[in-house]
Parts: sequence; structure tokens; C-alpha cells
Amino acid sequence: MTATLPFRRILIANRGEIAVRVIRACRELGIKTVAVYSEADREALHVRLADQAVLLGPPPPGASYLQSGRIIQAALETGAEAVHPGYGFLAENAAFAQAVAKAGLTFIGPPPEAIRAMGDKAAARARMEQAGVPVVPGYQGDDAPEALREAAQRIGYPVLVKAAAGGGGKGMRIVHRPEDLDEAVAAARREAQHAFGDPRLLLEKYIPRAHHVEFQILADAHGHIVHLFERECSVQRRYQKIIEETPSPLLDEDLRRRMGQAAVAAARAVGYVNAGTVEFIVDPDTRAFYFLEMNTRLQVEHPITELVVGLDLVQWQIHIAAGEPFPYSQEALIQRGHAIECRLYAEDPASGFLPSTGDLLQVRLPQGPGVRVDSGVTTGDTVTHHYDPLLAKIIVHAESREAAIRRMDAALRQTVVHGVTTNAAFLRAVLAHEDFRAGQVDTRWVERTFDAWTPAPPPDPVLAALALSEILTPSATLLTGPQGEAPRPGRDPYSPWKAPL
Repeated sequence: MTATLPFRRILIANRGEIAVRVIRACRELGIKTVAVYSEADREALHVRLADQAVLLGPPPPGASYLQSGRIIQAALETGAEAVHPGYGFLAENAAFAQAVAKAGLTFIGPPPEAIRAMGDKAAARARMEQAGVPVVPGYQGDDAPEALREAAQRIGYPVLVKAAAGGGGKGMRIVHRPEDLDEAVAAARREAQHAFGDPRLLLEKYIPRAHHVEFQILADAHGHIVHLFERECSVQRRYQKIIEETPSPLLDEDLRRRMGQAAVAAARAVGYVNAGTVEFIVDPDTRAFYFLEMNTRLQVEHPITELVVGLDLVQWQIHIAAGEPFPYSQEALIQRGHAIECRLYAEDPASGFLPSTGDLLQVRLPQGPGVRVDSGVTTGDTVTHHYDPLLAKIIVHAESREAAIRRMDAALRQTVVHGVTTNAAFLRAVLAHEDFRAGQVDTRWVERTFDAWTPAPPPDPVLAALALSEILTPSATLLTGPQGEAPRPGRDPYSPWKAPL
């Protein structure tokens, strides 16, 4: 790394916890930050932490965080030299990355060509086959109903219907019987068109009880590509991850080596630069693995990799975007200990994981040795229907998997959120289950195991004690802001920071 600053000012084209995460990385490097925000996020934590903030527009993402032209204009007007997209929104939009570069700014992410190559799932599948990366048996081509019926028959049921242009579980259906295919294709096509503006579909052989294992990639602009090992991401609801860990309890050293080599080959096949993630599915019976997709951005779950490898991925994204070489060889990188991340959502697992909205009356997040929390909310914030209901990522690191599970359970016990329903009790139930402790979970395990789950009601004395505690001892987060900052005026009528009437 060079002694000079890679950039003087960076605009963060995102919100919530990832915007806060990037701001903190920039602060450590001495880089000024520019936040962007919607009218709903006017008082959000990332706005208060940044050196400057620019209003984009009304709350809906289409009128604010997806306004690429307005974001680039804000970067130019504030003197930013680079744009960090975070994840979601415009992070995997090749046209946005290209427009950023055309404006004379640096996009902190992969080249637009790599985003396009991996963004089209059908084209990515073909590239991976050419690069020798294992892919699931499947079909991509004419997606008329008749062609798909014939292809499904050749592949053999069950099959997975997938959107050719997207990911994240959207436009995806599992089909077990030929008579269900047409309906699944129609539903997947509608969803793909709505989510990605592209109705094309492909088919893959569905592997029951598969594990979802991904590899973190880091590539500089000088041709050096390494992987930073795997993340086990099989605990999912509605195809969305909720608990991730590393190392994976499924992998042995030989499988880890072969999957890591395949991940590097996948990145090299598209001329990848910067941080990215290559996702695989693994058959636990045969231990065969297959390319699933590549996320051409920083992942939500990147902190567990940082904890076991000892590198700051956001800072390395910045250094690589500035043209600096990555100095570590693959052989120099090792895993130390075990890390687990739980995603704390404002949602009700007992009601089909429906999002929960409202004012956050109290937020107390865990602290302690080996505990890290990445969050973009504090007491007094409002959870709206406009954005993903992720409140915080609770991450722990310990010397062993067993110790990490105990530490995470203790951290979740310390977590208090009043005002919205959260999945904290559900996460503890998952951690306590014998299948999870044995490392024997797959991507459909949650829906099979917790379909009728309901939280245990707390005993009345506990509720009374909590209420009495709040009356006698006001919450610390009501008296001070995040990281010791002054809270927003007006939330607490007795606040010493409140302006006199």
C-alpha cells in the first residue's frame, strides 16, 4: 500500500449499514465521505456520520437510490473522486459503473464488462463451462414452453426454473413433476420480467439438500487473483441468507482447495478486478460442487471473512480501485478461528417472515470480546416499507465453531429492539437446533424444520422487570448518540442538546 491517500473524497451510493461500514473504512484511511439519502433517510445514521450529504429525492428507491444520474451529479458537485456502490441498488449495474467512469470518476468495483458477463446467468454459465468450472446439468436456449418441456425431460426431474438475467431467488421455481412445469415457468417469467426487465429463463437440475457455499475473491488490476476462503450460507429463508459462517463445516481441505481454484478460474475467465464472490452448490452425498453465480460486488456477509483472514475488504476495495497491487500470495492467506454472522431483521418469522415497520423505541446491540456489530440504525429511527428491513449484522469470532455458536447465542440474548418485531428469537432457535450444531443444514432446511415455528412467550415477571428497568434506568441510547455522538434534537424532550423553545 502507498503512503499517500488513494482518494481524497468518496461518495457512497447506498444507505443503511453498508453505507456506515464504508464510511468507517474511509475514516481509518483519512478519506472524506459523501452520503446520499432519500427524504425518508434525512436523519439516518449514515447521513450523520458522513462529512457531507446530498438529498436524492423521495423515499421510493426508483426516485432516490436508483437515480444514477443524480448520484453522479452529486459526486461531481461535492468533489468526490470515486463512488462506492455498496451492495444492492446500483452495485451490479454495468451501465452505472460505465457512467461513473465516463464522468471521470472511479467506480470502486469490477469493470462494467465483468458485471455484464456475470450478470447474465445464461451467458455466465456458458463462460464457466468454457473455463472448466463445474456447472449444474441444465439447459439454456430457446425458452418457449415446448422447448423447456423437452429440456426438463432430458435433464430429469426435479428441475430448477431460473431467471437468466438475475439472482437473489427472484424468478426461481422448483418443479418436481412435469404437470407443474408450465405454471412454474409462467410465474417465474412474470417475476423475472418485473425484477430484471428480462423474461428469459433457463433450467438446471435441482439438487435436493444442497449446501450453498461461496468463495470470496480479491483481484487487483495487475492480474493477481486470490480467494479468501469460503462462507457457508445454507441457512436461508425464501432463498435469502440469514446466518453465514466460515469455515464451512462441510468442507475438508481437499474440497476447499478444489473449490478455491475453481473460484479463481471463474474470476479470471471474465477479467475480474476488485472484490467479488463466486457461489457454488455442493451435493453433500457425492461432494460434487457446481457453479451457481458470481456476485460482482461486496457481499452482505463479508465481515466473517474479514475476521478469520484479518483483512479489511472495504479498504482493499479502495486500494485496488486506486490501482494498487494486492501484496499477499494465496499461500500467505490462512483462516484463523471460526466466525458466524446473524442478520437481525425487522420481520416476523412466525408470520411467514413478513417485514415489520415502525419507530425504533429502543435499540441495544451486543458488545463484548469477539463481538462485532455492523448496523445503520439507532434508537429513534423509523423502519419503513421502502427498504430492506435489515437492522444489523451481528458477527462473532472465536477459536472454534462450538465457541462461536455459544458467543453468538450470548450476543443475541443481549440484543434488545423495541418498536418492531425482530427475528432474534428465531435466530437463537436455529443456533440451538441439533442439525445446525452438527453442520447438517441445506438451503431448504429452514422451511422444512421451522415451518410452524412460534416464539415462546416471555414470562410475565420478565416483562414487568423490563418495564420497571426502563422507568428507573433510562436507556443509554436515549441519552447519547451512536459512538458517543449527540443524538438528534427533538427525539428526547429532556435532551441537553435540544434547542430552547
